[in-house]
Amino acid sequence: MPNRLAHETSPYLLQHADNPVDWWPWSPEAFEEARRRGVPVLLSVGYSSCHWCHVMAHESFEDQDTADAMNQHFVSVKVDREERPDVDAVYMEAVQAATGHGGWPMTVFLTPDAEPFYFGTYFPPAPRHGMPSFRQVLQGVHQAWDERRGEVDEVAGKITRDLAERELSYGDDQAPGEQELAQALLGLTREYDPQRGGFGGAPKFPPSMVIEFLLRHHARTGAEGALQMARDTCERMARGGIYDQLGGGFARYSVDRDWVVPHFEKMLYDNALLCRGYAHLWRSTGSELARRVALETADFMVRELRTPEGGFASALDADSEEVVSPGERDQQGGAGRREGGTGRHVEGAYYVWTPAQLREVLGDDDAELAARYFGVTEEGTFEEGASVLQLPQRDEVFDAGRIDGIKERMLAARGARPAPGRDDKVVAAWNGLAIAALAETGAYFDRPDLTEAAVAAGDLLVRLHLDEQARIARTSKGGHVGANAGVLEDYADVAEGFLALAAVTGEGVWLEFAGLLTDHILTRFTDDESGALYDTASDAERLIRRPQDPTDNAAPSGWTAAAGALLGYAAHTGSEPHRTAAERALGVVKALGPRVPRFVGWGLAVAEAALDGPREIAVVGPALDDPATTALHRTALLGAAPGAVVAVGTPGSDEFPLLADRPLVDGGPAAYVCRNFTCDAPTTDPDRLRTALEG
Repeated sequence: MPNRLAHETSPYLLQHADNPVDWWPWSPEAFEEARRRGVPVLLSVGYSSCHWCHVMAHESFEDQDTADAMNQHFVSVKVDREERPDVDAVYMEAVQAATGHGGWPMTVFLTPDAEPFYFGTYFPPAPRHGMPSFRQVLQGVHQAWDERRGEVDEVAGKITRDLAERELSYGDDQAPGEQELAQALLGLTREYDPQRGGFGGAPKFPPSMVIEFLLRHHARTGAEGALQMARDTCERMARGGIYDQLGGGFARYSVDRDWVVPHFEKMLYDNALLCRGYAHLWRSTGSELARRVALETADFMVRELRTPEGGFASALDADSEEVVSPGERDQQGGAGRREGGTGRHVEGAYYVWTPAQLREVLGDDDAELAARYFGVTEEGTFEEGASVLQLPQRDEVFDAGRIDGIKERMLAARGARPAPGRDDKVVAAWNGLAIAALAETGAYFDRPDLTEAAVAAGDLLVRLHLDEQARIARTSKGGHVGANAGVLEDYADVAEGFLALAAVTGEGVWLEFAGLLTDHILTRFTDDESGALYDTASDAERLIRRPQDPTDNAAPSGWTAAAGALLGYAAHTGSEPHRTAAERALGVVKALGPRVPRFVGWGLAVAEAALDGPREIAVVGPALDDPATTALHRTALLGAAPGAVVAVGTPGSDEFPLLADRPLVDGGPAAYVCRNFTCDAPTTDPDRLRTALEG
C-alpha cells in the first residue's frame, strides 16, 4: 500500500512511495502526529541522483522488518534536499557541528518540536567499518527516548540554542577592493594543482565559479597567471573522464586528482555553470576546445535534460542497469535477462567501455584506434576492467573524419544501453543558470536554437513558477507547480538568467521580471540593519534557525548570486537601492575572499564586476535585425569586461533605461559605453567598441 508520498511532485519522494515505511512529507501534520503519539521524528534527507541514498533505501527502507521498527517507534519524514534546501541546510549544519562531517543521505532524529538530538548520514544494514547498523541506531534512539527522555530533551534544547546563537561573521558593508582580490588570487595560486589543473586533492570538483573569477580578473587586470589557471583547468577537465567524451556534459566530480574517474551523475547546475564558463573562456582566448565543449554541453542539456514543458530537469543518475554484451551473455547464460542488461544497477554502467565492447561495436581496426584515442585499456581505469573515456595527451595525429565516425557509432551503441534515470523536477534556480548559459552560448556561436531554448525555459518559469506578486515557486514537475516557496538562490539565479536573456534578445520584459525578483530580494531576504542576506524569506516557514550561508558550494550561494543580480539590475537601471544592497552584500566577500577564495568564487567574480563598474553598453539602431546594429550588438556581447550589461534597441525605445537619450549617429547604429557615471563618445565601429571594452 503506497504511503503518503504517492501524490508528491518530487521524483525522490516518489521513489519511496511504495516503501513499507509509513513516510510523511515535511509538514506540520507530521510533527503533530509525533506529538500525539509521543514518539520522535526520524528525518531522512536525500536527492534522486544520490548513489548512497539509493543504497540505504534498498538495504533498509525496502526491508519489512526495518520498516516495522521505524513505523512502530517513529514518525518518519522524507525530504528532497533539492525541494527544501532550507530544511537541508538547517539540519546539515547540526550534523556537521555534531559529527565534524556531513553528506547524504542525512539521518537526523528530532523531537516533535523539530529539535535535533541524534545525527548521522548513511547507516549500513549490518555493523561495518566501526558504524552501527541502522537497526541498532533505531533501537538505541528508541531506548534513549523511552528511558532517558529528560536527557534527550536537554541535548536537543542545547543543540538548538547553540545553532540559534551561531552568528555569521559578516565583515563590513563595503565590496572588496584591489587588495582583497589580489589576495584571493594569491590564495588560489597556493592551492592550485599545476600538474593536473583544479584546486586541492581528491575528490576534485569542477571549480566553475572560481574559473569565472579568474577570467574576470584577467579581463580587468591582464594577469596572465589567472588566465592560465582557468585555461589549463578547463583543458584538463575537458580531456578527463569527468567530461562525457561521446555525449557532452560533465559529471558531478572526479573521485581522483586527475579527473579520470567521475562520480557519474550529471547535474543541471554543474553543466549550466560549466557551459557558460567554457563559453566565456572562448570569449577571452578563442580556444577551439572551449568552443567545442561549450556547444557540446549546451547540446547535452537541451537533448537530455529538457522537459516537454520547456524547462530543464535536475539530474541524470549515476547508476544504470549493468551492460552485458551478447558474447558475455552467451557465456553466462541469458535466461531471465532483458536485452543488454543484467537487472543489476551499478554506477557508471552507461558510460564505461571495455576493449571487447569496442571490438563488438567497431570491429578490430577501429576498436584499436578508439582504444588509443580514448585511453581504453585491458586493465581499465574503472571497475572490472572497464575504462572511462578520456582524451589522453598524445603526440599521435588522428584522422578527424574517422574519429567522428567512430564516435557516432559508439554513441549509437551506447544509446541502446539501459539509460540512467532522470530527475524530471524543474528547479527554478538551476533553470535560471541554464537560461543564462544557453542564451549567451547561442548568441556567441550563432546558434539561435540554443537562445530559443533559453527563452522557452524563461517562459515556463514566468508562466508556471511566478505568481501575481512575482513570488517564485521552487519546483515544478510535469507542468504542475510544487508547493515549496522559492529560496534566495531561486530569486537570484532566475534574475541572472533573465538579465542574460534581456541582453541577448533585446526584449525589455526580461529586465522587468528581473526587477520584480530583485525587489523581493531587497524586501524579503535582506537584513535592513546589516545588509546581510538570508536564504529564506522573512515570511517563510519558521525553522529552528533561519538559514544563512554566503559560501558557494556546488552552485553559487544565494547570497553571492543575489549580489550579482542586484549589481546587474542596478547597472541597467541606475537604481541606487539595488547598487547599495549589492555592495553591502559583497562585504562578506571582502572578509572571506582573501581567506577561503575557493569557496566564494562567485562572490569574487561579482566583486570584479563592481570594481570594473560594471560597464553599461547601449546599442541603438534603426532595427534589431539591421546588419550594422547586429554587428555592434554581437561585439558588445563578446566584450569580456567583468559583469558588463548590454541593452539593444531602437532610438526612443522605452524597453531599456540605458537606451534613453541615445540617438543614432549620422543616421546609423551606434554603441554607447559608460561606467561610474562617465560615458565614452558613441562609436559606430565594432573594432573601436571592442577596444573600448578591453581597456
